[in-house]
Amino acid sequence: MNKVIGTLAAAAVATTLASPAAHADDRTTVEAFYTLLNSTTAPDLAERALKVMAPTWESIGDYSGAAKSREQFIGQLGGFGKLIPNLSWEIQEILHSGNKFVVRGRAKGTPVAAFMGVQPTGKSFDIMTIDIHTVENGLLAKSHHVEDWANAIRQLSAK
Repeated sequence: MNKVIGTLAAAAVATTLASPAAHADDRTTVEAFYTLLNSTTAPDLAERALKVMAPTWESIGDYSGAAKSREQFIGQLGGFGKLIPNLSWEIQEILHSGNKFVVRGRAKGTPVAAFMGVQPTGKSFDIMTIDIHTVENGLLAKSHHVEDWANAIRQLSAK
């Protein structure tokens, strides 16, 4: 009996992890989010965001209990476009299981205005980011994220 249960459980896990065709559109949605992050100066930024994130999408970056809404995030992206017009966000690796996607990313940019308390000097930052996205009905429903902003500040402040 235990062998049958173990075989069924293994088959269920294998089906979930080995069905890339079922998740091809979801992966495209996740990749489109990073295209959005690379388009912070685009005049149609908000329209692009609406095609990727669900109306109830939440951005969760800490354990404070406060989540950023889609509209708040779109505003933040526009602000980044003004502060860091050359911001680039590159996907380094994507792992997925079911409707969850873990993305290891690389964010780079050169602020042209004060950024996180650091005045612009022409220096750039290059940091690692980790995101966990949940995709539902072809749109991002929730994103947990961590960016190494402390390292960005060190790089921008270095003598």
